[in-house]
Amino acid sequence: MLSRTSKVGATSYVYQVYVPAKFEGKQNLPVILFLHGIGQRGTGGFLPTDGVQGGMLRHYLEQVPAIVVLPQCRKGSYWTDPEMDEMVMKSLAQTVSEFGADPERLYLTGVSMGGFGAWHLASEHPEKFAAIVAICGGSPLRNGDRFASIARKVGQTPAWLFHGSADKVVPVDESRQMVAALKAIKGNVRYNEYEGVGHNVWLKALAEQELIPWLLKQHRNEKQG
Repeated sequence: MLSRTSKVGATSYVYQVYVPAKFEGKQNLPVILFLHGIGQRGTGGFLPTDGVQGGMLRHYLEQVPAIVVLPQCRKGSYWTDPEMDEMVMKSLAQTVSEFGADPERLYLTGVSMGGFGAWHLASEHPEKFAAIVAICGGSPLRNGDRFASIARKVGQTPAWLFHGSADKVVPVDESRQMVAALKAIKGNVRYNEYEGVGHNVWLKALAEQELIPWLLKQHRNEKQG
């Protein structure tokens, strides 16, 4: 795990980058940008160790032939805040430049607060990402047509959503309505809803054997299913 810094104005932010050992030095690797949940906010850099982070570490960082970027949201802030948006996109751009990554295979993933953040970034930076994975997330908008406006901006970017029907933290209707909005514009969307599963639905998502192969086959200029 490598520590890096990006600056927004006069403020420095620590983010982590993971490059699988067997792929060190290789060019044109895809990049997975992971946005954590509200409980991991802080200033020291987001280091996945246990819980959801440990699951993500085992499944994504150790096994996937991709660079993983792990920014950290500041306490009291959200991924939707303009400064957090700028920090994340700078961290991503620096990673692509430093490691010679493939700009056509940038994958946006997030859990809970990070799922809301994923929809925010995908809509604010359309055509930047080759695919979106939103786990127990929802629309970052609080007013107006919260789902249709996001769907219109996301367009045909492939998206896979996961949610538990018994989620007491983020209502499952957040994902259901996002899926409906994407389907209404004939978007490229998949959805897994797990009956009786609560907010820890990420365990189901990480166990989904098709997820990683699906993610890694997506290219920004070749919208696939």
